[in-house]
Amino acid sequence: MKVNYDVLMQKEIEKFQGKKKLLLHSCCGPCSSAVILRLKEYFDITILYYNPNIEPEEEYIKRKNEQKKLLDALDLGITLRDIDYDHDSFLKVSKHLETEPEGGARCHKCYFLRLQKTGEIARKEGFDYFGTTLTVSPYKNSDVINSMGLLIEKDMNFDIRFLVSDFKKREGYKQSIELSEKYHLYRQDYCGCLFAKDVDS
Repeated sequence: MKVNYDVLMQKEIEKFQGKKKLLLHSCCGPCSSAVILRLKEYFDITILYYNPNIEPEEEYIKRKNEQKKLLDALDLGITLRDIDYDHDSFLKVSKHLETEPEGGARCHKCYFLRLQKTGEIARKEGFDYFGTTLTVSPYKNSDVINSMGLLIEKDMNFDIRFLVSDFKKREGYKQSIELSEKYHLYRQDYCGCLFAKDVDS
């Protein structure tokens, strides 16, 4: 039976008394737009921009600047945490997986890399939850992403909670497109990994 992670997230939020602190990994400004608006009433959100898969570096910087542009436009007082460009970390975990199809083993390694870093920072800095915007995309497998997040939560002895999600539900992806148009955000035409771009082209 397929798990509805959107329903599980809503049930989790219903337990809250006051806002919780969330470190939210963002793959890009456009994807984060609908997610932020969905969560802003329930969390004090800090955005973590950690995407070592993106290349070239100019593309990484361009997407990071679009993330900043969105947060400035939303004007919700959300902090942006940026980690220095670290493409070598992605190359290390994706070694020998260069020809895997989009959504395959290479992508799974990439998801885990970013989720683990988010969880580590969230635990170290006293956040209540960590999560990711990745599930807003119809091209990303929410079951895989949530399973990884829950595994990381378990590996950290439940010192930090993972926010399960499926942000594409309730027209989340459609809303992200509409918000991108509203705020004139650059929407990239590939995930960031040139291996995927080369395989799919």
